[in-house]
Amino acid sequence: MRDIAITLAVFGSLPFILARPWIGILVWTWLSFMNPHRLAWGFSVTMPFAMVVVLTTLVAIAISREPKKLRMQPELVLMVAFLGWMFLTTLNAHYPAFAWEQFEKVVKIFFMIVVATLVINTRERLIALVWVIALSIGFYGVKGGVFTLVTGGGYYVRGPLGSFISGNNEIGMALVMTVPLLYYCSQTATRRFLRWGFLSAVFLTIVATLGTQSRGALVGLCAMGFVFWLKARHKFQIAALIVLTAAVLVPFMPESWFERMSTIRDFEQDRSALGRINAWEMAFNMARAELFGGGFESFQAAEFAKYSPVAMLTFDAHSIYFEVLGEHGFPGLAFFLLIAGTTWRSASKIIRAYKEDPELKWLCDLMAMTQVSMVAYLVAGAFLGLAYFDYFYNLVLIVVIAKDLVASRHRAGNVESPYKSDRSGAAAMRSPASTTSATTRSPVATSRSGIADRRRAGIDR
Repeated sequence: MRDIAITLAVFGSLPFILARPWIGILVWTWLSFMNPHRLAWGFSVTMPFAMVVVLTTLVAIAISREPKKLRMQPELVLMVAFLGWMFLTTLNAHYPAFAWEQFEKVVKIFFMIVVATLVINTRERLIALVWVIALSIGFYGVKGGVFTLVTGGGYYVRGPLGSFISGNNEIGMALVMTVPLLYYCSQTATRRFLRWGFLSAVFLTIVATLGTQSRGALVGLCAMGFVFWLKARHKFQIAALIVLTAAVLVPFMPESWFERMSTIRDFEQDRSALGRINAWEMAFNMARAELFGGGFESFQAAEFAKYSPVAMLTFDAHSIYFEVLGEHGFPGLAFFLLIAGTTWRSASKIIRAYKEDPELKWLCDLMAMTQVSMVAYLVAGAFLGLAYFDYFYNLVLIVVIAKDLVASRHRAGNVESPYKSDRSGAAAMRSPASTTSATTRSPVATSRSGIADRRRAGIDR
């Protein structure tokens, strides 16, 4: 039954994609993040749904009369340069068969990010994309939260088999990254039951994060909560809510959870933590010895025997930073960090410039929550090897689209772009022209007046 339902949903969306190519990006995102076909047991598990959607989307873009212009923002330029460097490291990979397979996956992710910038070009479409991302992972947050409450936290929460987020550590990081986006969705929802539904999903997603019993996810959750508090306008209320949530949830968790979390402090006696340190040293030594690193999937026994202090202690990279360092060398790590840093800086520019502009306050709120989600990834990812997780690159996409909307606003108002000057451009950025006047506001994205939503948003910067 599930196979039929998923197949009907995917193929039923194709006519809509042909009429409106941007819907194809939403369907692709849904398939990539939620992996609904992995929840079935029959023929749909191996059906190439993503390929069908991608091909339909490309055809729709080709025949669409809607203006399409690719604006290569610095973030996209860095991603293309990073991809080019990964091509070189794959040519020199220690394990070519494994490397080319992984390189193909990364190419697909980066390619669809670029394609998305062609058609996700309005406020309505951007917020719809955020909703799809939040709901796709939020599904597992609600499901895992209920499971944790019912079982008393005695079992691990895991993601769909065969996906990026199948393990408890992987789904844990994805859940933490989704909390701020679910909160943002609650602020843009037009109906009260939707707002309360999203806020309930936030609570259950936090419960599910604890239910993963992932130490990296717990560290990421703490970091995310702190930055969320820094971004909040009503800091006292948010602080009280965080303390109350922790006071209710932490005592609820079983003894096994506390025993596992205690190893964060006593890492010297934990074999898993020692294995991580050993893998990090191996990655550093391999990058120091080889300019191109070892290429994709080079964390293998032979490399550990050659470059690590303890040859028999072989593990995965268990860190986005050391994964990139070991597989692509120091230049690869530089590209990766530049992508993250440039994205953060661009989001901060929008926040600083527009936080007093009532027309673009919604965009500042989105940029703030995108940064909070990035913190979750960059902190939890320090202990987890998901450097090529499409979630992170979709956060980059959100900021790139936001920059395009800002640029469109200034072109419409015939004003200088704010990105040329942080301070002098700040006044110009408060021009009355707005991209929202040129686009249709969806009930999903805005309320009838838009004012109530902006007042509800509790984000300052």
